[in-house]
Amino acid sequence: MLKDGTYAAWYKTPLDQGTGIVHVADGQIWGRDSLMTYHGACQVDGDRFTAIVSTKRHTDGRATVFGNDEELTLSIEGNCPGRIATYTATAVQVPGMVLQGTLILTEQPPPASDTAGKMPAFNPDKLPKLPKRSR
Repeated sequence: MLKDGTYAAWYKTPLDQGTGIVHVADGQIWGRDSLMTYHGACQVDGDRFTAIVSTKRHTDGRATVFGNDEELTLSIEGNCPGRIATYTATAVQVPGMVLQGTLILTEQPPPASDTAGKMPAFNPDKLPKLPKRSR
């Protein structure tokens, strides 16, 4: 099941590959990579999920993994039986090209315990004493 959270994304087409960060929460999906931001809606049905995502360029430079500089509308279908999801996507603007991708749910570290980092109160009387020097 595609859970709410933050995912590391890896994706490729026959032209290129890329990585990014994706967030999923309350039926929404959004994220960014080095060239584009993306946002849309997703639906989860057991281990399967679908999404419609719009992209928008935020940085000029090289072409997208679809080989163009256009904003895209992606139709995504995927499977997520655990922490790792796999998916395929097509773009309306680039008929016939398929993007394959992987999403990996990032694990959040547990909150630090309140008692773990407590420092004892400073007491200068407990410091070691230096030997007395003769003059």
